[in-house]
Amino acid sequence: MAQLLLGDIKADVVKKNIKNLHLRVTPPTGKVMISAPLRMKLETIRGFALSKLGWIKKQQARFRNQVIELPKEFLDSECHYFGGKQYFLKVEEINKVPRVNLNDSTIELRVRPNTSSKKREQLVDDWYRAKLKEILPNLFAKWESKMGVKVAEFGIKKMKTKWGTCNIRARRIWINLELAKRPAECLEYVVVHEVAHLLERGHGPRFKALMDKHLPNWRLLKQELNQHPIIHPNWN
Repeated sequence: MAQLLLGDIKADVVKKNIKNLHLRVTPPTGKVMISAPLRMKLETIRGFALSKLGWIKKQQARFRNQVIELPKEFLDSECHYFGGKQYFLKVEEINKVPRVNLNDSTIELRVRPNTSSKKREQLVDDWYRAKLKEILPNLFAKWESKMGVKVAEFGIKKMKTKWGTCNIRARRIWINLELAKRPAECLEYVVVHEVAHLLERGHGPRFKALMDKHLPNWRLLKQELNQHPIIHPNWN
């Protein structure tokens, strides 16, 4: 790994067996990472990074200005979200099979006495996962039909910096578990974004044209997701 100095900004450079340069600004500190082809000279990489300096500073400023949410402890009356709506956690400690239920204003978490916060988190995450598994098949079927493509497989997992990913060769899409907490239209936006990658690999004009055609308000939905402090998508 090499390091470049761009004024007062440091950038880590990793050379890989790839064809194109890739630049990322990662949360929460705004660290700059560049992936570059194996034979590319550092001066060429530096020139590319300097051309993106305004964008780098903008991303770093966004991370500095966001409020980082404190880790959840899964205690009674704690604030949680589902589908973009706020709920208060109602914890019942009783020696019965653990479960999670959704009510009008509360998420009810039933656990056995002395259940750790990590286990409580796992129970809630499993519930979020089950909810997404109910929602996503219809969403994928809808957009496969509209966009004329076929997804071979989709899954749900926790990701630190991405709302979704698409393995184009395998036609496999991963959706971030955190999206269970977001508004339904934001979840749909991520599905459309990833399905669109089966038609266009990058994020250039053709990709944006596809998004404009199928989901005209996608920029507003992207902006809404970017305002949330829990995780930050790293889409260029």
